[in-house]
Amino acid sequence: MQRLLVERRAAVTVLTIDRREDHNCIDGETAIAIARSIVEFADDTNARVLVVTGAGPSSFSSGADLKHMRTLWSHQSLEEAGPLGFARLDPGKPTIAAVNGYCFAGGMELAAWCDFRIAAENAEFGVLNRRWGVPLIDGGTQQFTRILGLGNALYLIESGVRVDARRAQTLGFVQEVVPEGQALPRALELAARIAEYPQASVRSDRKAARASLGLPLDEGLLLERRLGMATLDEPEMAEALQRFAKGDRPEPPHPR
Repeated sequence: MQRLLVERRAAVTVLTIDRREDHNCIDGETAIAIARSIVEFADDTNARVLVVTGAGPSSFSSGADLKHMRTLWSHQSLEEAGPLGFARLDPGKPTIAAVNGYCFAGGMELAAWCDFRIAAENAEFGVLNRRWGVPLIDGGTQQFTRILGLGNALYLIESGVRVDARRAQTLGFVQEVVPEGQALPRALELAARIAEYPQASVRSDRKAARASLGLPLDEGLLLERRLGMATLDEPEMAEALQRFAKGDRPEPPHPR
């Protein structure tokens, strides 16, 4: 049985972890498949946005498969991508997590690896690996502090507290909370809109935002200018500006 399903919907690629009998936890084989799929998405010139989710209504991912931990320390993508197959990879394109049900431990690290998160009302989050003494080594200590701020990140990391979708939104981890069963449709809706935009500026702005974390403001502004200026001759932007001149005003997405 496939552990990871890859579906291409026009310019949007959907990765679905499908180990629902084990709350979509990740073993070595699944980690290899995740890493391979991220690299393929990055290399596919027709793929513009990646959506990551979990199969079934009850779990996004519960993190590492604790029954098969050794497979996570020895698989072929470990050095390239990290134990769970994603932490050290950046496809250079927008990524969205569609979170349903359990999003714990390494699953929460996977959600944090994505650019932003859409959560169903039944989603739950927590660094539950704290109970077993398992460390965060797939980006959690770095991503959580960047997303949540140090105090909120350490609150989750040290206490191992379990929070619902609304509390996760209050903390800043989740950007939208939608009815149960609607996380993936909403993520796909946003992904489709993002895929319609001229891509050079989407990617340069994404890169500037991510790469300037920790830089002094003046250095970040210089990076933003350098990356942004390089996109100004892109044909997609020229076409979009022609549409603007003719009166085209597409309605932007509205938050939920």
